[in-house]
Amino acid sequence: MHDFRVIFPPLAVIRAGVAAVWLYEGLWCKLLGRMRSQVEVVSAVPGLGPRFGLPLLKIVGVVELSFALWVVTGVAPGTCAISQTTLLIVLNANGLLWAQKIIHDPAGMVVKNIAFLVLIWICGAVPKGSP
Repeated sequence: MHDFRVIFPPLAVIRAGVAAVWLYEGLWCKLLGRMRSQVEVVSAVPGLGPRFGLPLLKIVGVVELSFALWVVTGVAPGTCAISQTTLLIVLNANGLLWAQKIIHDPAGMVVKNIAFLVLIWICGAVPKGSP
């Protein structure tokens, strides 16, 4: 059996990966409207519908875009991780509760977001200025 040493990637690379996900989700999917199914998911929440679903989705897109910037800066990483976790839990819970039939792969969404949260918490655990 071979034992290969794997080097942990620099924190900047992990932060860039997390920021890229938020950039894609916030800008591409929500603000530019390239993922139409997301409007359907938000509109399925009772009380929102199409009238309030799209404006709320745009607000979420701005929040996600701001997360991309926040993650890259490394400012208050613990608070940033808690904020991202809160948003992901709220979005996933509402999606699963109100729009499970619209979401292409609900179980896959949860599994991917768990992996994403691991990266978020790695970024959150390392103080600004650390290597």
